[in-house]
Amino acid sequence: MEVLLLFSVFVIATCGLIYELVAGTLASYLLGDSVTQFSTIIGAYLFSMGIGAYLSRFFKKELLGWFIQLEILVGLIGGISSALLFLLFEHAASFRLILYLLVGLTGILVGLELPLLMSILKNRYEFRDLVSRVFTFDYIGALLASIVFPLMLVPYFGLIRTSCFFGILNVVVAVIVCTRFRTEIKWAAYLKVKAVAVMLLLCGIFWWANDIMSFSETQVFRDPVIFSHSSPYQRIVLTRSKTDLRLYLNGNLQFSSMDEYRYHEALVHPVMMYSPRHSRVLILGGGDGMAAREILKYPDVTEVTLVDLDPAMTKLFRQNYLLTKLNNYSLLSPKLQVVNADAFQWLKENKTVYDLVIVDFPDPSNYAVGKLYTTAFYRQLQHALTDSSVLVVQSTSPFVAPKAFWCVNATLLSCGYQTIPYHTYVPSFGEWGYVMASPRGLQVQHTMLPEGLRYFSAAVFPQMCLFTADMDKRRVQVNHLNNQVLVQYFEDEWGKYQE
Repeated sequence: MEVLLLFSVFVIATCGLIYELVAGTLASYLLGDSVTQFSTIIGAYLFSMGIGAYLSRFFKKELLGWFIQLEILVGLIGGISSALLFLLFEHAASFRLILYLLVGLTGILVGLELPLLMSILKNRYEFRDLVSRVFTFDYIGALLASIVFPLMLVPYFGLIRTSCFFGILNVVVAVIVCTRFRTEIKWAAYLKVKAVAVMLLLCGIFWWANDIMSFSETQVFRDPVIFSHSSPYQRIVLTRSKTDLRLYLNGNLQFSSMDEYRYHEALVHPVMMYSPRHSRVLILGGGDGMAAREILKYPDVTEVTLVDLDPAMTKLFRQNYLLTKLNNYSLLSPKLQVVNADAFQWLKENKTVYDLVIVDFPDPSNYAVGKLYTTAFYRQLQHALTDSSVLVVQSTSPFVAPKAFWCVNATLLSCGYQTIPYHTYVPSFGEWGYVMASPRGLQVQHTMLPEGLRYFSAAVFPQMCLFTADMDKRRVQVNHLNNQVLVQYFEDEWGKYQE
């Protein structure tokens, strides 16, 4: 009995942490700002476990029976939680309330489990030995969950199947304990029937997880979803209409094929005009290959290094025929090398210098991305530049988020760069901003541009550098790694705009 119940501790700990990680990941996918979501989810979950631990004092009889009931209930609620939340996201008026109710209920039930098990085992071990054994198995289970969740479960199972699988594990523990100790448990047969019913439900959800996910995404996106994938870093969704192909990362639009050329031509060609040499180019981010497509239009480009964190992104844009057509097979060019790495860490190890750098990261909507807009990052980037090198940073919307935009500019200036802020209109996004920078003064080197550009020209650029009063320069703080004020600016301004 002791071995079985201690093994139950291991399963309980693993499942409990998995439910917590699923909730945090799902919240960051749907609501953004992974730091805030994980922080509040973990806090709410631990608080709820404390409530559960307190409530355990009222369970004094039939402890094995109550333990089995709790395992079934935890398996049910934890197992269906992600499917339920995905289905309700677009329709529920108070989605956050539902999210935290599920997190709280799961935490209370998990908080009840361990005290009940310790009460069941207290007559079989001395107190000191009991505590050491229970918490040893508890912490081992937590370690296992924290390792397998990002490396195996999210990329290969997805969130819905992950929560279902561990819900099934909870129910399996209930069935095994119920079978092993059936003579000591009232209503053992009834509990088995209940466990089997819950297990069948979870198996059904597990089997139809892709259909559930597809249905939920059709409610969120206006066009049919033709591709979706959860990588360890983000949820990638591709939608298609008769005339438009759209990419979404964690629910945020990254480009529309109808007008992405405006964004990418404005990103790349000004910096090419201001750079005296184009031979060696570095792209940070830009895993879709669109910026690389524009760069490879210049015959004097001989070497392009593209550093993007997510191999799922670069693989998709290398293999999907719709996307390779859109990026003109740029990621398959012999001139281009793809490196899947964190740009912050990669720069610390890089020994190569580049003629120009394209910094095409997502918006600084959370601290994980915000670090790539800090003084620490821009100073590290200086080691990859010569005095004449030129870089450009995509810098969010100067209309919607002027403080965030001018914060990027101020941060570059504080690191000793000379800058030229500019902007353009992209119908899918609205007014969008960029900051060009160089360790020394910026001057136009040439105005010879590739043939066939659909939007950008040398004559247009001076107009792009003009800012109306509602987008003009703001007094802002510099974005340091230890404060990441840019993320706060971004959240405040975009939050007001989307209300």
